[in-house]
Amino acid sequence: MDAHILKEKIIVYSKEIGIDKIGFASADTFETLKERLIVQQELGYQSGFEEPDIEKRVNPSLLLPKARSIIAIALAYPSKMKNAPKSTRGDRRGLFCRASWGRDYHHILREKLEQLESYILSLVPEAKVKSMVDTGELSDRAVAERAGIGWSGKNCAIITPEFGSYVYLGEMITNIPFPPDTPIEDQCGTCNKCVEACPTGALVQGGQLDSNKCIAFLTQTKGFLPEQYRTKLGNRLYGCDTCQLVCPENKGKDFHLHPEMEPDPEIAKPRLKPLLTMSNREFKEKFGHVSGSWRGKKPIQRNAIIALAHFKDETALDELIMLMHKDPRPVIRGTAAWAIGKIGDKGKLHELEKALEREVDDEAKNEIEKGIFMLKE
Repeated sequence: MDAHILKEKIIVYSKEIGIDKIGFASADTFETLKERLIVQQELGYQSGFEEPDIEKRVNPSLLLPKARSIIAIALAYPSKMKNAPKSTRGDRRGLFCRASWGRDYHHILREKLEQLESYILSLVPEAKVKSMVDTGELSDRAVAERAGIGWSGKNCAIITPEFGSYVYLGEMITNIPFPPDTPIEDQCGTCNKCVEACPTGALVQGGQLDSNKCIAFLTQTKGFLPEQYRTKLGNRLYGCDTCQLVCPENKGKDFHLHPEMEPDPEIAKPRLKPLLTMSNREFKEKFGHVSGSWRGKKPIQRNAIIALAHFKDETALDELIMLMHKDPRPVIRGTAAWAIGKIGDKGKLHELEKALEREVDDEAKNEIEKGIFMLKE
């Protein structure tokens, strides 16, 4: 079948199965990206979640022999929550970022790509295809940019003219030589709002991110959160939307095209105190279907403790004291102790001193000492 005709058929089918945007790109090596990734690696700006082999990240032919094209897809997700519950004194709530609202997007996009694969193979049985979403070797952003889905913004997100940056991305490498689409010209211009608004200065400059400072990355780490970032966390439990929220291209953009992406307010904006004592089973039952649960409950619980300290929520002190004394995990014990000090009830000083006598973990001890110092101060 002629590649132009096949492309048109795929575009029509993609709309039928609920893909909001589709683009086609060559499978040539991403030379410019390679240079950028080498610099990122040298500067220590990578998160560690990426594919470590740069060649695999930039050369589609290493992933699919005789690769000729890449099909990029985008699905728009909501930016506003209906009936969002209020965070009130004594009943404080945390927040999952918009990309973790609704069902885990990895599953949603993989299903769309599988449907697309099946359709292509029904038309061209001898075709070779390989799909990936987010955790694959290729850079979703570089592929989407080349395929004309959107331009790569200064906030390091793909910005589409239709949906802003509120899109999930996925791609499929194939040996079919499709006519490529034209990339969209960068439209950020002189706007620098995202760089200026980044809470931790992780956007070193437009289009360059130090992942190790990025709150979205920090919320996913499992150890003690470096103290300089704790006050920046606010009530975020997973991810960060600041650089999207300030982007003028996102103003008025809010799409509710996929029911499975709609947030359950009690999951997207959950009460903080119940998170502290939640069992693994309870956590999995409540949060297991959202993308923000992939690292397990420990980072979410640690972030919930920091959020309660941010709110100076005295009603949480009993739970925090219990965690400090009884939790088997040093990160939780130590962070709870720090939070007790941050909340500032001097009457709890003896609890911290008692915990310090028993503590065997050096890092947790250090956090208890910080808590004691704050209360004495």
